[in-house]
Amino acid sequence: MVVATTSPPQRRQRRARDLHPGAWWIWALGLAATASATTNPVVLSLVIAVTCLVVVSRRGDAPWARAFRFYLWFGAVIVAVRVLYRLVFGGGSVIGDTVLIPLPEIPLPDVVSGIRLLGDVTSTAVLAGLYDGLRLAAVVICVGAANALANPKRLLASVPPALYEVGTALVVTMSVFPQLAESVQRVHRARRLRGEPGTGIGAMRRLVVPVLEDALERSMTLAAGMDARGYGRAGTASVRARAVTGGFLLAGLFGLCVGTYAFLDQTAPRWLSWPVLAGGIGCAVIGFLRAGERVQRTRYRPDRWRGPELMTAACGIVAAVGMRFVDPAAAFPSLTRMPEVSILALAAVLVTAVPAFATPEPRRVIR
Repeated sequence: MVVATTSPPQRRQRRARDLHPGAWWIWALGLAATASATTNPVVLSLVIAVTCLVVVSRRGDAPWARAFRFYLWFGAVIVAVRVLYRLVFGGGSVIGDTVLIPLPEIPLPDVVSGIRLLGDVTSTAVLAGLYDGLRLAAVVICVGAANALANPKRLLASVPPALYEVGTALVVTMSVFPQLAESVQRVHRARRLRGEPGTGIGAMRRLVVPVLEDALERSMTLAAGMDARGYGRAGTASVRARAVTGGFLLAGLFGLCVGTYAFLDQTAPRWLSWPVLAGGIGCAVIGFLRAGERVQRTRYRPDRWRGPELMTAACGIVAAVGMRFVDPAAAFPSLTRMPEVSILALAAVLVTAVPAFATPEPRRVIR
């Protein structure tokens, strides 16, 4: 007798795939804009924590994905240097400050009367350096997250036709640091297999030369491959068409710069923010469309914008816009009392953690 058995229904799993690189860059830039709009250490620490969470959850096993830790170290160095700079050139106590370390102040001539060298180490100076350094470190870590999550080669394929020359230079520039990180790991692994010592000044000197040589060879290989695929070719547009296109692009660049500055500066008039920014975007789009008409290219398996990509980009935009409505007293806390925590600021940052759970996992290389 044959008994028919049925297996319990299995939950359908989301197929692993890589997200559009543009979605990760919009998410990271929105998070960086959020970090640049505040000096609150609680919000900045949350920005760094959310960035690390998303990177750990959604990065692949490619070489550029393993370079994120170097950005974390770079951020720590930025904070340390910023605090040290404030202690060396911003010392001296004022009324109400808590003196942590009493130090003598070195007198300077009247020509540099606005600069103080050394002096008492106060809590205000330490906190000012810590807040500023933490903000810059958060921005750098956000950019590092974009480099760790987005494939630079796929990003180049997604660049609009009008920007293929600029996109080539940007992609090569952004891939230098991940290539250096991969070269360091490869050279260090080879030296360890040969039994060579890995500590000391001599070992560092023997490590730097092969790393630079390997990175240079990889850059030349990338440049040769891009040249063979037609990057860097000249267009066939007339002089008048180039002039009109250049005018639109310059007007768009001017509008984007002025509008972005007014958007980030809380004291700038509001009519310089959204209207100028919208006009700059419009001119830039027209210029891109006109410049792209003279470029013809094909794409093999082009990346599509689907639901997870739109959601990821929207999270970054929502965080950047939501930070504009935070009370300035909470966004830029005083150095003499505990920083206030804004629920709106925390919610804006926590929104950017959604891609860590709501996006498909990246493809893994089967070894």
